[in-house]
Amino acid sequence: MTFVTKRIHAFLDYPVAIALIALPFLFGLGSSNPLALQLSVATGIAAFILTLLTDHHLGVFKVISYRTHLIVDFIVAIVFIIAPFALSFEGVDAYYYWINGIAVITVVSLHKSELTV
Repeated sequence: MTFVTKRIHAFLDYPVAIALIALPFLFGLGSSNPLALQLSVATGIAAFILTLLTDHHLGVFKVISYRTHLIVDFIVAIVFIIAPFALSFEGVDAYYYWINGIAVITVVSLHKSELTV
């Protein structure tokens, strides 16, 4: 079952990037390790830039292929799942990364291929 089109994904990108920047402050991340806050904010900024550069209808500069964008999303998801173990995140810090990592893997895995004929 795949239904996340390139268009749907594009509409998710900007709000997710902003959430990655804002939510760590709202949730008070960083209690187990200050990197829990910093990693999310840095990733949110990078995600915003990636979206600006992606070749989809909401990309501004369109220099990065959508396929590459999906690969980067997948890598970020894996990093988010591993980060709590590698960086000793606990409690809300750990759950935040695990939930976000699983959510991104889910979106990427539900990607609908858009064949051009």
